[in-house]
Amino acid sequence: MLDPKGRIIMVSGANRGIGRAVTELLHQRGYSVSAGARDVAALEQELHHLAGPRLLCAHYDAVNRDSHTAWVETTAQRFGRIDGLVNNAGTSNTFSIEQGDEADLDALWAINFKGPLFLTRACLPYLKDSGAGRIINLSSLSGKRVRNDNIAYGATKFAMMALSHASRRVGWDHGVRATAVCPSFVGTDLTADVTKVTRDEMIAPGDLAELIATLIALPNTASVAELLVNCRLEDTL
Repeated sequence: MLDPKGRIIMVSGANRGIGRAVTELLHQRGYSVSAGARDVAALEQELHHLAGPRLLCAHYDAVNRDSHTAWVETTAQRFGRIDGLVNNAGTSNTFSIEQGDEADLDALWAINFKGPLFLTRACLPYLKDSGAGRIINLSSLSGKRVRNDNIAYGATKFAMMALSHASRRVGWDHGVRATAVCPSFVGTDLTADVTKVTRDEMIAPGDLAELIATLIALPNTASVAELLVNCRLEDTL
């Protein structure tokens, strides 16, 4: 396993849910973490208990590419390197084949796919220089099969799978390893209205963070392309 000391990991959407759990756990394990979110003041308040030289709170807005470049540059200037990127920030809506405005479709593509794509592009030179760069892309089981009407969300998560495998390919010879993490229902704000399973039956953000931390720590010789994590039995998976 890789030694976390001195390794710098960027986490988008770090203010809540999976992103916050990942940020807290990585920091606890000894990594330095650059946490990104749209509201920096709120982010700093959420992570005040981690404040210190191993935490940077920065502005990241998936739809604003200037914020991507600024965050990456600020992270590199602060820590001198970047060793990992967790593309966690994302959202959902109910756009379907039969209903929904095009603006809703465009919003999901901008946040769920274009954001991670261009943030990866900005980070990739640093990840290659690391020699053991890691990219964790939070996709979904909705990126592996279709079980509801939310076609826009599913399409962006299928696209996230393509991004993850493409990142894996382009970075491989430089020691960059990319993994698509595909959970089912996770107990976060995004699933607040879900009634198919109870909150107690959902994956806990902290448990998913444990898996992500393990993926980041694996050596170059033990790479996981996709990790499917479910809270219920599905015959097709």
